[in-house]
Amino acid sequence: MPKTTHSIAEPVASVEPSARESSLFVGSLAKAFQVLEAFRDTHREMSLAEIARAAQLDRSATQRIIFTLEKLRYIRRLPGSNQYTLAPEVLRLSYNYLRSQRIVDRAYPYLIEMTHTLGETSNLQEMDGNEVVFIAKVPGRYIYNSDFAVGSRLPAAYTASGRAMMAKLPVDERLRLIESTPLVKITAQTMTDPEELLRRIEDAERDGYAIVQNQTVVGDISVAAAITGRGGVPIGAITISAPSTRWGTAKAEAELLPHVLLAATSISNILDNF
Repeated sequence: MPKTTHSIAEPVASVEPSARESSLFVGSLAKAFQVLEAFRDTHREMSLAEIARAAQLDRSATQRIIFTLEKLRYIRRLPGSNQYTLAPEVLRLSYNYLRSQRIVDRAYPYLIEMTHTLGETSNLQEMDGNEVVFIAKVPGRYIYNSDFAVGSRLPAAYTASGRAMMAKLPVDERLRLIESTPLVKITAQTMTDPEELLRRIEDAERDGYAIVQNQTVVGDISVAAAITGRGGVPIGAITISAPSTRWGTAKAEAELLPHVLLAATSISNILDNF
């Protein structure tokens, strides 16, 4: 099975040239993030030379940045080794982000209740560009795929949550997101035809929910509905993911979907009143 922990390849490097040319752009800060973002996927422990290559920086700049980040406790050197790794202090930034998001606090009781009632994994995701990001998760009784932790990313157009949220966007915005997505198969059944993806998003707009199967994980079926804020803008999505060995599409629509729709609608109503 292909690895499914998708992360943005080079977010700092993708900054528009016009932004880099601005007198307000702090290049050294951008380089520090390039170093932090180099620690991803299989790059978990690296030497200084390996970090420099992964971050696409020269050795001298990398050495200075590593020294600074080590003193700030964002990077640590493994004892008796020339290898560096991320330090727990990095989690403080993620924690602060999650604690600052009202949607996480409002969604957690529904995620817990759904998982307790159904025994399956429930997730809260949000859009970030053309990807969905897992921002909350309550594992089900049967853990069949451990790749997707909080912070994991997937192409939005491939996921039930992404299609449910994209269905709330104008057509030109859907097109832009699909055009900016590298349409590469993750499984043998991943749908990569842009026109077919648009049709599936239109189906989600008509139905008010989305269901996908085997698009990012073989043997997975996911049901999702969008959470909306003021003006119907999508700000997240509730998803239940389960093995297709226990859930076919008809059964998922009959038994999982009502819980997803109730949670998404209730959270939307709560957030709309704030």
